[in-house]
Amino acid sequence: MKLLKPLVISGKEVAPLVEGGKGIAISNGESSGAWAATGGVGTFSGVNADSYDENGNLIPFIYNGKTRRERHEELLAYAIQGGIAQARIAHDMSGGVGRIHMNVLWEMAGAERVLNSVLTGANGLIHGVTCGAGMPYRIAGLSASYGVYYYPIVSSARAFRALWKRAYHKFPEWLGGVVYEDPWRAGGHNGLSNSENPKVPEDPRPRVVDLRRIMNGFGLQNVPIIMAGGVWYLRDWEDWIDDPDIAPVAFQFGTRPLLTKESPISTEWKLRLLDLKEGDVFLNKHSPTGFYSSAVWNKFLSELKERSERQITFSEGPSGKLVEEFKIGPRGRKIYVANDDKKRAEIWASQNFSYGLRTPDSTLIFVTPRKAKEIQNDQSECMGCLSQCLFSNWAQNESGTTGRRPDPRSYCIQKTLQNIAHGEQVDEQLMFAGHNAYRFRDDPFYSNGFIPTVRELVDQLKTGN
Repeated sequence: MKLLKPLVISGKEVAPLVEGGKGIAISNGESSGAWAATGGVGTFSGVNADSYDENGNLIPFIYNGKTRRERHEELLAYAIQGGIAQARIAHDMSGGVGRIHMNVLWEMAGAERVLNSVLTGANGLIHGVTCGAGMPYRIAGLSASYGVYYYPIVSSARAFRALWKRAYHKFPEWLGGVVYEDPWRAGGHNGLSNSENPKVPEDPRPRVVDLRRIMNGFGLQNVPIIMAGGVWYLRDWEDWIDDPDIAPVAFQFGTRPLLTKESPISTEWKLRLLDLKEGDVFLNKHSPTGFYSSAVWNKFLSELKERSERQITFSEGPSGKLVEEFKIGPRGRKIYVANDDKKRAEIWASQNFSYGLRTPDSTLIFVTPRKAKEIQNDQSECMGCLSQCLFSNWAQNESGTTGRRPDPRSYCIQKTLQNIAHGEQVDEQLMFAGHNAYRFRDDPFYSNGFIPTVRELVDQLKTGN
């Protein structure tokens, strides 16, 4: 294994090992601070992070607002308070060693407002901001105004070129690195474009070589690329370390830090990770963000998939093949469907999938009355956690809506991520993970259910294993 040479990241020479930021309360101040303390880059999540009262007790997210906009304001207040709290914990845990980064999603609620407030409240404690989920043009100027380095997360050279030409060229000195996140292998939300096949992963090397070529053309030869998604053993990436077509390069680990003593996820979640098999992580497009995402296949995802499969086209009046009358809802409203679809709907109804919910695409999905009530309740309790949401039709604009019908084929992402982060049964919630998570099961480092400390994990990574 080649010697890992230190790199200057966020103004300091550190080990080129980065903890990937994971949303809500999964990458917190304790886990990121512990990672930074090893001499690398720890990353806490600035996405609705936890905060605590004067006695150290978790402050629950309770919404008293009667409207979405009122609840949205409450959510932002929680997010700002939590971001500052986690930054302070990370700083204290690091002991001034390594670097502390904050991870945010550009499409999260009030991204700029949260960032401004957290960077003000945690002045000097955060060295860099990583940002993906969309095209974060304004992250450069915002970070630079606080003297903080910025790290865009991209999945193609084309995306970075657009960001550079529109905004980043104005703030080159604060570009700390570019995170290349493999859209087929990373956990959480993925940056697949419409032209890319989600079922056919591409080799990351040519894509990263292309990114380096573009960066070098902009005079960014010394700005590191941070390889994220699919990194497990460094020995598998050894030929990248001194490769002039790629280097300087650092490596980001998102999934492996889940299984550490400092990781805040539940014991049930950790044990589930140790039992995964290859193929158990499912790339899907159910997310209310509109992005693909990768998560562990479980009852939660299974129900979403089956929900979408119980779907038929309908019209308000006879049209083409849609000539068969069918009644939906508690009031038996009349619609028109195709003959074959009517037969399918009748079968579903006999199986208690008797409640038809309209989608924005002139289709109906069929669910149980209990699931319909849950979906409608989640939609009505929306607190606007995203800049716009397919599930609830919330949008961060003057009208507070996308103008489209809420999509019952999706889900409340804030609800499920808060649930799993705070100890709810993992099989019933969205459980993000990278596609290499199955390697926990066969990696000898984790034999007999061993769960390392962050330091033990980082020491192991440095050996190449």
